[in-house]
Amino acid sequence: MDEKEKNNQNPEADSTPQPMQPEEVAPDIEHPEEIAGSIPPEFPTDVPVYEENSNKTAIIIGIVVFFLIVFGAIYWFFLKDRFSSDTDPIDTPKDEVTLTYWGLWDEPAIFEPLIEAYQKDNPHVSIVYEKMDAEQYRERLIARSQAGNGPDIFRFHNTWLPEIQEVIAPLPMDIMSNQEFEEIFYPIHQKDLKIGDAYYGIPLIIDGNVLIYNETLLKQAGINSPPPVWVGGDNDVLNTVNRLTVKEPNGQIVTSGMAIGTANNIPHFGEIFAILLLLNGADFKDLTTPEAAEALLLYRKFAEDGYWNEEMPNALTAFVQGKTAMIIAPSWHVINIRGQNPDLQVKVAPIPKGLDDSAVSVASYWVEGVNRLSPNQTEAWKFLKYLSEREQLIKMYETQSQVRLFGNPYPRKDMADLLKDNAYIAPVIQQAQDDVYVSLPLADRTYDDGMNEEILQYLQNAINSTAEGVDYGAALNAAHQGIQKVLERYELE
Repeated sequence: MDEKEKNNQNPEADSTPQPMQPEEVAPDIEHPEEIAGSIPPEFPTDVPVYEENSNKTAIIIGIVVFFLIVFGAIYWFFLKDRFSSDTDPIDTPKDEVTLTYWGLWDEPAIFEPLIEAYQKDNPHVSIVYEKMDAEQYRERLIARSQAGNGPDIFRFHNTWLPEIQEVIAPLPMDIMSNQEFEEIFYPIHQKDLKIGDAYYGIPLIIDGNVLIYNETLLKQAGINSPPPVWVGGDNDVLNTVNRLTVKEPNGQIVTSGMAIGTANNIPHFGEIFAILLLLNGADFKDLTTPEAAEALLLYRKFAEDGYWNEEMPNALTAFVQGKTAMIIAPSWHVINIRGQNPDLQVKVAPIPKGLDDSAVSVASYWVEGVNRLSPNQTEAWKFLKYLSEREQLIKMYETQSQVRLFGNPYPRKDMADLLKDNAYIAPVIQQAQDDVYVSLPLADRTYDDGMNEEILQYLQNAINSTAEGVDYGAALNAAHQGIQKVLERYELE
């Protein structure tokens, strides 16, 4: 006990002499009978006579005071911060949360290291990643969510927002403000994912259509670089395709300069036509204009002039086999192409420009969203924000690059320089920086079984009908009527 506590016990007892108790008399007194029942002969007569009950009361009071002082000191130094107030709440354990994450394309091994690191810092959160089958994915997402057993987090295509409004939640401002979103991600992300004043989703990827070419075939034709423009100059698309195309004497195509002009055997024909449409000043939502008909005429010209036809294999297969020198498709196709033919000298360039140096490409990428029917939306958004940070994106890219040719192009503007030396991805990033991407609901390979596929079917019918002699304008008028019904059904103006 310290000096302060000694002084604080019973000050009155310390300053007043205590009466000697009978049992405290020394045992060797010669005449004990002299003190039995009387005052010791040599003890001062003015000392109060000992009273047992009074002394016990003083001891009890001293003990109580002592413990009050000790408890007060302990409270002041150790416990006062533990008690709650309006401005200083008690820390309570967080509820255990399990997040289900539906992904596409990436195996669980891509996300497992990131999930483990996140769970280590957030032990109350468990995350289960599932790679889903792309077939009927969108329908399964909506049905399962409405039945109460859907995912907390899911991947969706950048064109899907009108199709998934019943299950997509807005990004809370306290997780990521609009200003923060716009500072981090590219303009196409901002245009695609904003409805009203809210953003819906966090992108972990940027991708879009680029010009993919066989460098060996170009060099064999004496061409040092891919065409930078569609029309105008010796090195435009039309002249380059003419120089690259090789035919048999009977007119059969041996090597096509470019896969363009038909619909049935070109996977991304809708996106290619849309590029020509926009470069020619037409509006996708109004295909009845002369500008739209001119764009279709240019698209069909490559087939009508004999540079590509329906007898050619699928454009991607033809490219892998060296039967076509150039295709237009999203960059991820390069991974599959090189996987099937590792010796192919594949290069990537931006989409050729139009008149007056105008540039357009159609974006096609995937986004991570949170289910509005999930009870764990806040924790889900926190995890997605974590995934979109630089450190996590780099780890993800490195892991993806261990199992394929390259990882997903970074969606962050501040990470553009990290990929400037990657010949396959640099054009994708450059187009994002230059804000040339647009998103239209005619993207191929989204497996939406909805808006994209319905609109592509109308365009496919229009292109095929012109091959049978239908006027370009009439073909597009028929497509326009069907596409308008689709847009109205999904409430797109």
